[in-house]
Amino acid sequence: MIRLMIVDDQGLIRESLEMLLHGRDEIEVVATAKSGEEAVLLAIQTNPEVVLMDVRLPGMDGVSAMIEILKAQPAVQVIILSTFDNDEFVFRALRHGARGYLLKSIPVAELVASIRTVHAGGALMNPEVTAKVFAHFVRESLPDARPHPPGDPPTARLNHSEEAIVQLLAQGHSNKEITSRLHLSEGTVRNYISSILLKTGLRDRTQVAIWSVQRQGGMGEK
Repeated sequence: MIRLMIVDDQGLIRESLEMLLHGRDEIEVVATAKSGEEAVLLAIQTNPEVVLMDVRLPGMDGVSAMIEILKAQPAVQVIILSTFDNDEFVFRALRHGARGYLLKSIPVAELVASIRTVHAGGALMNPEVTAKVFAHFVRESLPDARPHPPGDPPTARLNHSEEAIVQLLAQGHSNKEITSRLHLSEGTVRNYISSILLKTGLRDRTQVAIWSVQRQGGMGEK
């Protein structure tokens, strides 16, 4: 069972989510909270694996509550579930460890799939916020990244399997999901990712995902 906590200050939304999600696809709602402070306390008491966190809460906001929860329990996976795709909320949440940022307009079936994806180690965002997030992180992260060696286009150095893994990383898939899709062992996937980082000169899988999306955009313009 996936141990889930729901945090929302609106009772109707909180209770509706609990009713819709509890017992569905091996999800167990272990706690619900109406404020950030209550969420931090209940997270310590009930030990959820995934938290659905509203961003606007009375007192301590959702991102601040998430930060405190992750300090106490680093293994918890937090999904921000909000009505707003405000840049400040999105960037602050992702910068401080959110595994996803979804809008409350998401269909229930997609929300369930998102919970399972994040529980398995993946990350995701609504299409509505993806473009602005990648544009932001491209500006913030890529100026420090340089292909290795200088001037050698990374695309010319990646083999077919590495290119496939880059595409899946850009879609937010975990190593386990990549092994299943490409029929490779987890050790092989890890080796390929290490090779991709070495060839491109990028620091981590997040930069690889950002670079991949930027590269696709550039190809589209051509």
